[in-house]
Amino acid sequence: MKLVLRIKLLPTPPQASALDATLRACNQAANHVSAIAHADRTTDIRALRARTYTHLKDNWNLGAQAAQHVIKKTKDAYTSLKSNLRAGNLGKPGTRRHRAATGKPLTFRTHAAQPYDDRMLSWQTERRTVSIWTTAGRIKHLPYTGSEEHLRLLDRYRRGESDLLTHNGQWYLMATLDIPDPPQNPAPHGFIGVDLGIADIATTSTGHRHSGRRLNRTRANDRKLRTELQRKGTRSAKRRAGRHAGREARRTRDINHKISKHIVAEAQRTGRGIALEDLKGIRERARLKKPQRVTINSWAFHQLGAFIAYKARRAGVPLVHVNPAYTSQECSRCHHIDRRNRPSQAVFVCRSCGFVEHADLNASHVISRRGWWVWVCGAESQAPALTLIA
Repeated sequence: MKLVLRIKLLPTPPQASALDATLRACNQAANHVSAIAHADRTTDIRALRARTYTHLKDNWNLGAQAAQHVIKKTKDAYTSLKSNLRAGNLGKPGTRRHRAATGKPLTFRTHAAQPYDDRMLSWQTERRTVSIWTTAGRIKHLPYTGSEEHLRLLDRYRRGESDLLTHNGQWYLMATLDIPDPPQNPAPHGFIGVDLGIADIATTSTGHRHSGRRLNRTRANDRKLRTELQRKGTRSAKRRAGRHAGREARRTRDINHKISKHIVAEAQRTGRGIALEDLKGIRERARLKKPQRVTINSWAFHQLGAFIAYKARRAGVPLVHVNPAYTSQECSRCHHIDRRNRPSQAVFVCRSCGFVEHADLNASHVISRRGWWVWVCGAESQAPALTLIA
């Protein structure tokens, strides 16, 4: 299983300046490669190396490995763009969004992350220092820090490249770990069904409801503040907007981590698996009014599902995805399906047998039953080998 740890570096001011100059040089060089790739309409890495390798070394003082990584980073960015175009994520050909994505070269932010391999970066885990290449020369004995658990994992399982990045004046290395998969529970005692929603972020078939009221209220307040600051447009308003940028995403991420940890811990403790709805494409399928679109587009169901999946894999808990069709309309007792079973958002009343339950709890029982049938029909666990920032 792949896991990515964010390790905090502790550079001195001169070392931080060298790291800053290195990121700037690498991303300026990447923009140069991107312009050539767009002009020549090629992403062939051999052709790009022939056109740019010597120029990158001479003009941006890049080492051989750094120049190679800059070219590969640019090539990978165009590969991702092509994949999104093929999947229709950037609109149909001829639309404004499609033209905006393809009409000019891709550009890299001044401080976009830069990959490092073991020739450019070496770890001294016993001393908790790194030796890292910069355009001003190699920095040796640069200390780093992190939680004890993360540092133990780093020492045992680090493999492959690491990415250098900066955020809010702090410097980090994103280290990739290759952790062996733990043994999976081959015979779960049932499945915990998890109904994901907006009013309640997650409702489990064991009766736990993780309310989204507080999160939705703070999201609305953040949106209101962001609108007011954008309307004002003064320098102080922009500074304040910068301080608040990312607050909603960080809060949502923290809540999703806590919810997923609770669900997986309960499944592991009770010897059960986890059943989730397959909600892929729900934003495209849903037909909503404009105010509702803002709410559903802020719904981080994919992130929560990904957190549950990777935590389940680490804990050896089986995970399956089920068809989400009619889970909110099906009775968990008699399995009668009717739109009228939902007289309101929170209430479920079966028109056939009269069963009354909270709507999300009833749906979680339906998902639990479907998860069990998926499992007994021979489906393997669908917890993917995820890459996630810890």
